[in-house]
Amino acid sequence: MSSNATTITAAAVAAAAGLLLTGCTSTPTAISAPAPDTGLGHVHGIVDLGGSTVLLGTHIGLYTLTDTGDISGPLGGADFDAMGLTADGDVLYASGHPGPNTPAELGEHNLGLIRSTDAGTTWEPVAFTGQEDFHVLTAGDRAIHGIGSSSITIRTSTDGGTTWIDGAELPAADLTVTTDGTLYAATRQGLQESRDAGATFDLVADAPPLYLVEADSTGGLVGVDTDGTLWRLTGTGSWDSVGAATGTVQALGNADGAVVLVDDRGVVWIHGTETTVVLPTGTAQ
Repeated sequence: MSSNATTITAAAVAAAAGLLLTGCTSTPTAISAPAPDTGLGHVHGIVDLGGSTVLLGTHIGLYTLTDTGDISGPLGGADFDAMGLTADGDVLYASGHPGPNTPAELGEHNLGLIRSTDAGTTWEPVAFTGQEDFHVLTAGDRAIHGIGSSSITIRTSTDGGTTWIDGAELPAADLTVTTDGTLYAATRQGLQESRDAGATFDLVADAPPLYLVEADSTGGLVGVDTDGTLWRLTGTGSWDSVGAATGTVQALGNADGAVVLVDDRGVVWIHGTETTVVLPTGTAQ
């Protein structure tokens, strides 16, 4: 979603863990694991790396993919299940579950929040290690926002994940932050927005029923609705149809102005009126 894109899951309702939580830090850990067999499993997240290249957060690690179909990975030999993946500038953040060869210091059962400052080659634990699995995770405007596996509370950190503040309780399927700092949430009640870092939310009038949302570098917002239609929110506040998906969309992102998604066809690039299946189903899944 920068932001992240996520699988729709129902977060368990639980009591808030407190108003202020402190994470942990350590030396980045190089991850060593054998390259997996063909097939990436489920794709959970897409991050724009520039140069018509995206980073895919998958069930078996992180992979780079170009718009010509060149794929490489897993980065750093990582084999963790990246259920959440996002970036804030050059810093990558991820969450999910460890793989068979994931270092124990990154978390058992749940990774909490982990961070990479070298493009995904090495990772370090940051917060909620072993406690949380952030399926819903986004970053932007110098803030990280996420919904963990233990609560529907939106948690926000403005210091790189060291401390966290609890915001609204909102069972959102996806979150994204636009360049002006607005936090958007895709919910069953409709698209909602927050202009106070997730403390409160208001419904966005006339928005399509989106279940995935993604901000882009121009300040725009794209999303996919329950009928598979792709929409873009323009600067005038109107919604324009910009394409359609085939089946359920696993992950949604963008790259150099193009919409990138994973649906029943595989990994798809949509640039204007041109649609290209870059990595067909059977290879990407």
